[in-house]
Parts: sequence; structure tokens; C-alpha cells
Amino acid sequence: MPRFGSIKRRELIHYLRVLDFEGPYSGRKHQFMTKGDIILRIPNPHRGNIGKELLSRILKQAKIAKKTWEEL
Repeated sequence: MPRFGSIKRRELIHYLRVLDFEGPYSGRKHQFMTKGDIILRIPNPHRGNIGKELLSRILKQAKIAKKTWEEL
């Protein structure tokens, strides 16, 4: 189960795939993942781990509750 906190980009992508997101696909400046009508930009890989604040914004855009995330 992923805890709500700093996470590696690779782990973020893995857990988003578990939640039925597809991708990542190449975009203009960032890669993105999709699920239905949701298009979710993924941070670039060269910036290190994804912090708690950015993870919170990503989950909000993906319409994933914190509780759902922690139950994976």
C-alpha cells in the first residue's frame, strides 16, 4: 500500500495503472495518462521524487480520494 507522501515517479505510474489509467503517452512538455475523459499530466522524470503537495494535486486532478490511494 502506498502511503500518502513522497513517491518515486515509477511507483506513481504503477499505482495509476492499477487504478485503470493508461499510458504514459508523450505530450508536448510532459507525458500524460488517461482514464475516460480524465487527462493527467505526469511530472518529468529528472526532478527526483514527487513530494506530498504535488501528489495531492495529481490525485485531485485524477479524482482519486486519499483513502482510496492508501488502500491500494
